[in-house]
Amino acid sequence: MRRRDFTLGLGALALAGCATRSAARADDLLVFAYFTTGKGEADGLKLAVSEDGFAFRTLAGGRSLLVPQVGEKKLMRDPYLFADKGVYHLLWTTAWEGVTIGHATSRDLVHWSPQRAIPVMQDVPGTRNCWAPEAVRDPATGRHILFWSSTVTGRFTETAGTSESGYNHRLWSVSTADFETFSAPAPLYDPGFSVIDGTFAQGPSGGLYLIVKDETVQPPHKWLQVAKAESPTGPFGPLSPPFSPGWVEGPMSAQVGDALLCYYDVYKEGRWGAAMTRDMVTWTDVSARLTMPAGARHGSLLRVPRALVAGIV
Repeated sequence: MRRRDFTLGLGALALAGCATRSAARADDLLVFAYFTTGKGEADGLKLAVSEDGFAFRTLAGGRSLLVPQVGEKKLMRDPYLFADKGVYHLLWTTAWEGVTIGHATSRDLVHWSPQRAIPVMQDVPGTRNCWAPEAVRDPATGRHILFWSSTVTGRFTETAGTSESGYNHRLWSVSTADFETFSAPAPLYDPGFSVIDGTFAQGPSGGLYLIVKDETVQPPHKWLQVAKAESPTGPFGPLSPPFSPGWVEGPMSAQVGDALLCYYDVYKEGRWGAAMTRDMVTWTDVSARLTMPAGARHGSLLRVPRALVAGIV
């Protein structure tokens, strides 16, 4: 695909350089950014916090800290929180069907910039959706890779009809140096099946990994697998066997002690699960240790200074 930049007017954001996840400090807390289902899709951003990575309590009394105002349906699903140089960025799904993803910034997670709907797939005919956007910095270029799941009618026809409602997802991406100008969208990851909810994780011993959900319906899959990533744009190694049950979604990960925890939304049962690994090969189910906010759905995790969390009331 020929690369072409498009520009979105984000001057009010006054971003300096590329965003990246800030280095965690020993007393940082683990903040969970999430949405709630049903009418909660329009309520917006909710936050919770954990001292130990297992028990989470809600912040700000469970109220929304950013009500969605942009995109085709003005929803907020799948909020992804990341940070750079004291600026926090939020990406989110704006609609079940459409070509945009949401973006806003904050310095305290309470007061937010004007929201923007970034039209990442507007120039790809046949695009049905842009789900679960995330971002990762490419150390080779200094640019950020924004990526998400999209179904594009007529693409990847070998797996057409393997997901509900005619969806047939792959991971797509754009890159940006300043969150004003973006490269043309291109496929990022095609594992040979319908795939959603991609997220990158650092292994406990280092190295970059891509965790994805197999969205195949028959035979029932909808489980999580992981592949080694040489960089945020690949190449990607072979996928592992599934390390979660079927019918889960929304993987997110955090380093807890000497292990990596991957949390996932067991959405048919209205609960959360988690698996722990120390080598990215052997996983242990630790779901019984979790305490998550009532009604919490697909979100993201970020280490945040304790003093900042104390100000979220």
